[in-house]
Amino acid sequence: RRLFTKRYNSNYNMTSKKTFKFQRTIYSTAEHCCVPLCQASSKYNSLLSFHTFPSDAEIRRKWLVAIRRDKFTVTPHTRVCSRHFNKDDVREPLSETGRRLLNKGAVPALERPPPMTEDDGDAGEKADIPMDHDYASASDPAVVDLALDDNMSLRDEILKLREHVEKLTMNQRFGIHRFAKHNANCFSFEQTRFLQPIDEMFMFLNYLALGSKQRDLADRYGVHQSTVSRIITTWSNFLYTVLGSVRIWIPEEKIRAHLPAEFKDYADTTVILDCTELRCQCPSSPLLQSEMFSAYKSHCTLKGLLGVAPHGAVTFISQLYAGSISDKQITRESGILSLLRPGMAIMVDRGFLVDDLVPCKIYRPAFLSGRSQMSACEVRETQAIARLRVHVERLIRRVKEHKFFDTEIPLRLFGNINQLYTVIVKNVSDLNNTCK
Repeated sequence: RRLFTKRYNSNYNMTSKKTFKFQRTIYSTAEHCCVPLCQASSKYNSLLSFHTFPSDAEIRRKWLVAIRRDKFTVTPHTRVCSRHFNKDDVREPLSETGRRLLNKGAVPALERPPPMTEDDGDAGEKADIPMDHDYASASDPAVVDLALDDNMSLRDEILKLREHVEKLTMNQRFGIHRFAKHNANCFSFEQTRFLQPIDEMFMFLNYLALGSKQRDLADRYGVHQSTVSRIITTWSNFLYTVLGSVRIWIPEEKIRAHLPAEFKDYADTTVILDCTELRCQCPSSPLLQSEMFSAYKSHCTLKGLLGVAPHGAVTFISQLYAGSISDKQITRESGILSLLRPGMAIMVDRGFLVDDLVPCKIYRPAFLSGRSQMSACEVRETQAIARLRVHVERLIRRVKEHKFFDTEIPLRLFGNINQLYTVIVKNVSDLNNTCK
């Protein structure tokens, strides 16, 4: 140990300034500047000095503000290089082995350091130190104004985006907050949005399948209620025209080819007929009330005639008539008579007294006709017809259970109620056949 110390002291006394600096660079621990964007390191630059943060809390706070390191954790190894201090704040060492010190109260100025000269060190050791940053130099006023304008425009854009996000969030969540800023009707009609045809069709299907109100659809799709009404009218007319061009009446030979086994005793049956009544809003006019009032339902109704083939397919859909019309009258006016031919047979309920109208055979439950009871043969036939008529009764039940007919049909829909009714019956029929 003594020998090592002696040799070290001897080498230390014999080294020159240049050799001393080289050894300090190689064997000492490298120090780095903590100022953002500053790349100074004692490993590659021996001309700079690196200073620790002051112990005084107020001066240390000024240092953090000056180097712009908010919420920065200072450790005993944290350094700031001498490039960020004014020249007058740095005291040169009295000897070659000493360290540069800072004047009391010195704070980093972050000014651009002056270019190095030969006086700062040997000519062979000059380093081309890059100017990494210049925080304290004054900016061009034009650049500052441009930056302020950009900040204002970006701030406005952020506010608009926040409002848009808030609006979308409120539309996705259904609650009272969604209508808090709207008028007494609880719906806002300020939108000018246009829907694509596929979206219009989807709205129309929602209207039929779910029985949604027009105001609800207007809010959901972001359009005016009048737009919803126009879309419903347009698509009901379009689908009515398209579906009306498809012939649903099935020829007699195809019906017999698909005749169920249950109809073996009634093999010539072509169609099973029955009427359905749908409750509607009562008009204010007494004359219209008398026409719309149904004695059977004790309410204002719309009445239609439906025909179903023995295998369950819908083959006839009439228009809707006033509820006071009789079964015989609706049979005469519906157009079913033009489709019937001799050799066919229809199956109807007791109320269809149409023997003098149709040109074909009629299967109908028997009447008592003043008798105390029916014969055994008539009872069996009545029961058999009732079991076979279940197809048309099932269709009528599905139509009445449709969401669109859950409530009374409003008077404002009378203009296109036939189109809506036809589309719904076709839809119910297709679903019924799909389930089978």
